[in-house]
Amino acid sequence: MIPQSIPYFKRTTEAAPLAVFRIFFGLMMLASIIRFWSYGWIDKLYIQPEFFFSYYGFEFIKPLGVYTYVLFVVCGLSALMVALGFRYRLSITLFFLSFTYIELMDKTTYLNHYYFISLVSFVMIFLPANAYFSVDAQRRPRLAFQEVPQWTIDALKLLLAIVYFYAGLAKLNYDWLLSAMPLKIWLPSKYDIPVLGNLLQKEWVHYAFSWSGTFYDLLIPFLLLYRRTRVPAFVAVVVFHLLTRALFPIGMFPYIMIVSALIFFDSSLHKRILSWLSKVLKFSTSQFNNGRVLVTSPSTSGKMKLYGFALFFTLQLLLPFRHLLYEGELFWSEEGYRFSWRVMLMEKAGYANFKIVDKVSGKRFYVDNSDFLTPFQEKQMATQPDFILEYAHYLKRHFEAQGHKNLQVFVESYVALNGRRSRPYIDPDIDLTQFRESFKHKTWILPFNDEIKGL
Repeated sequence: MIPQSIPYFKRTTEAAPLAVFRIFFGLMMLASIIRFWSYGWIDKLYIQPEFFFSYYGFEFIKPLGVYTYVLFVVCGLSALMVALGFRYRLSITLFFLSFTYIELMDKTTYLNHYYFISLVSFVMIFLPANAYFSVDAQRRPRLAFQEVPQWTIDALKLLLAIVYFYAGLAKLNYDWLLSAMPLKIWLPSKYDIPVLGNLLQKEWVHYAFSWSGTFYDLLIPFLLLYRRTRVPAFVAVVVFHLLTRALFPIGMFPYIMIVSALIFFDSSLHKRILSWLSKVLKFSTSQFNNGRVLVTSPSTSGKMKLYGFALFFTLQLLLPFRHLLYEGELFWSEEGYRFSWRVMLMEKAGYANFKIVDKVSGKRFYVDNSDFLTPFQEKQMATQPDFILEYAHYLKRHFEAQGHKNLQVFVESYVALNGRRSRPYIDPDIDLTQFRESFKHKTWILPFNDEIKGL
């Protein structure tokens, strides 16, 4: 037990949990890159499309043509190096930069777990995850430490807790709890799943999934932190994520969250894991049990690192609430929706028909979106106003390059949200090219005329 009189930032703990997290994180990321490549998604998502939707402020980040494959190679190799703990600081930095670049290439592919991976890898740049059971520590004994500052492990726990707890807070809304939406739409389509298929047709099951999912997200961080409930909580983590993997196409995310939850366990479990790995890899752990203790540096650089972490986590705690700065229904406008751990909370279907008008002659024509967008891009664009705005500007540039002049771009759009009837989405009388993307409220989004009460 660590004496409680020791100031928090001077407390240390076994480095084994950090080593296990590094190894599993690196291996899971390598598997994810290989899976992405093997399914042909690099070509489908980043080579074939003519146009890519950009994140505001990152418009300069685009796919690299055939060299996009090189980017994925760098990302995969750096993930392997992270797992090995080989040139760790360089490898985790390369992974963060390459993975985040991939994430930013096209907004169409946004997923919460991509954002989570970028955050984790960024945090890991500043953690001594190579202090134990790593190639670096074996080759350079001065880098080997049996104990590391406790906050370095708690930082990962806090990040995981934020993901879960905020996902739970987001579920405290009328549609999710009192209408079982959108699960009432999604689950009946899973009729072919063995055993569960028939149950998923029943309405009470939809409500049971909605409520249990809410309680799971809100409580699981605290249950994992408490020793007496940790094992059953981890069993719940495994069951929950395997079930979501069976029901929804969310890739490697469930496995990443299962493995990440191991960080909440005491070092004894991680030492057993490393002992097993050492036998498989013929890599002895005895050399790392040297009794050396790495403490947080009292120097200016050490303090700056702690201040940096404080700022980072303050932003993570505040960013999901930025939607409060905008008027209107969040699920309708999606202003402040991304990067807020709102996971699978809505089902939107839309239609967007773009009209190009010569404002001098009055001549007009309509756009076939399939000439410019992939089916996946078109589906995403039709329900998200920032996509619609960016696409409108792209259409104007495209047709101006063909010799057309004095162009205006209008859109007739309809969106259905969580089982409601389709209704007009964007003001059809507004020339979208008169507006630029910004953090300001998009006044050209038509009112929702409904309210989804909640957080």
